Amino acid sequence: MNWDIAAGNWKQFKGKVKEQWENLAADPQDVLAGKRDTLSGQLQEPYGVGKNNAEEQIKRFEASHRV
Repeated sequence: MNWDIAAGNWKQFKGKVKEQWENLAADPQDVLAGKRDTLSGQLQEPYGVGKNNAEEQIKRFEASHRV
């Protein structure tokens, strides 16, 4: 997945993020604006996972959403 393309099309792409991680509030999705490192940080608190687990979740998401 190309995060530069995802960031450029964030309004369309954020729905896929919301489907994957329902516990993210709408505001953090807008704050993320396609920034991969910010997504990793946002996943850690509501899901109670560590950085490594958050990174693994993002990698799986990237693999399933080729942009």
